[in-house]
Amino acid sequence: MASQTKRPRVAGPVDGGDPDPVAGFLNWCRLVGLELSPKVSERAGGRRTCGRARAALTSPPPAQVAVSRQGTVAGYGMVARESVQAGELLFVVPRAALLSQHTCSIGSLLERERGALQSQSGWVPLLLALLHELQAPASRWRPYFALWPELGRLEHPMFWPEEERRCLLQGTGVPEAVEKDLANIRSEYHSIVLPFMEAHPDLFSLRVRSLELYHQLVALVMAYSFQEPLEEEEDEKEPNSPVMVPAADILNHLANHNANLEYSANCLRMVATQPIPKGHEIFNTYGQMANWQLIHMYGFVEPYPDNTDDTADIQMVTVREAALQGTKTEAERLLAYERWDFLCKLEMVGEEGAFVIGREEVLTEEELITTLKVLCMPAEEFRELKDQDGGGDNKREEGSLTITNIPKLKASWRQLLRNSVLLTLQTYATDLKTDQDLLSNKEVYAQLSWREQQALQVRYGQKMILHQLLELTSW
Repeated sequence: MASQTKRPRVAGPVDGGDPDPVAGFLNWCRLVGLELSPKVSERAGGRRTCGRARAALTSPPPAQVAVSRQGTVAGYGMVARESVQAGELLFVVPRAALLSQHTCSIGSLLERERGALQSQSGWVPLLLALLHELQAPASRWRPYFALWPELGRLEHPMFWPEEERRCLLQGTGVPEAVEKDLANIRSEYHSIVLPFMEAHPDLFSLRVRSLELYHQLVALVMAYSFQEPLEEEEDEKEPNSPVMVPAADILNHLANHNANLEYSANCLRMVATQPIPKGHEIFNTYGQMANWQLIHMYGFVEPYPDNTDDTADIQMVTVREAALQGTKTEAERLLAYERWDFLCKLEMVGEEGAFVIGREEVLTEEELITTLKVLCMPAEEFRELKDQDGGGDNKREEGSLTITNIPKLKASWRQLLRNSVLLTLQTYATDLKTDQDLLSNKEVYAQLSWREQQALQVRYGQKMILHQLLELTSW
């Protein structure tokens, strides 16, 4: 999936690339079954072109689109060369053109060694496929690699200096997520990936046996790969492995997107979900992603207030801390811990969990409403509930915990929620007014570095949601 902002410069494979990568990619598209419209063959912007793909004979011809730097939110994107109606086919990617652990040239080896390549991320086979294909002179995806972003210029926070990352993104949850990623990447590389490459020196040159390159490819897979959703009857299965989808990964993301990728047996189809006027950019969606998730996984954010999927987290342990602060005696303190342990037993809370608050709804509604109820109920009522082993009356007399009905909650619930919000706001390095002043002064904002601007947007969006909660829980 392509990122939305300031796309890095492109670079070729590990050992150099085609001096005219766009021409090479267009030729490659024809070889793998992508039939390009004449109106997308011209090099608008000099980057990936995607368009007419020969798929099933029953597929309608794709709408005419072009890749360009003009009229896109940042860097390269896809622009409609003619008006597009909802439901129109934008382009089709044959499954034969996908790059995955199954389609790569060492697919049979990866399948045989599947048990030894299992990892927490589930991405190791694809990453090994990329490591092999990148340095293979005869790789059939070589023209596709020539149009990848320059790996050394990816803007994920995992590549920011640690001090800068912690300073700019303190309180947002990103530094903690990145630290976990980096630890998992190091462990995965040294325990699984490097031993596998060393066991097959004929398949992996010394150039690709690098933790730094592995870091970069993990970020690339995070930002550019696609994961086919499971069918409803397959919900109990493990998630599908990620795959690289040439052409589709150029589309930028917006919460208010106008295109969507559909999966079928023989191909992947990008279809317009709403009318797209001529000259307007075509946007895919990477899912309902808060800004902290976008910058963590893709290296960009949507400026406030465009991201309607933005959220703010209240750590579950923060609510516990707020409840403990409200105790006056040791007996009350012990009872608060007892209530918390009971909630853990119900699997409503955990040491590393968070309550997720959106602009219009609480995404973890059941967990938060149960937590407020248990932590605030009279001691005698809690004893009765505990004696019933949590199987008592679960009716919600207060109604669903939407944003609009928060003022209708019991006073004790609102107070606990308010205190939790106040504690959460203390975790940021700056307050809301400081961030507002930076955003409202265009000259000052323009002087900020790109990373400072992105981090500011993440912090500000979260704080706006938290301050909305403060207003709704006020007396």
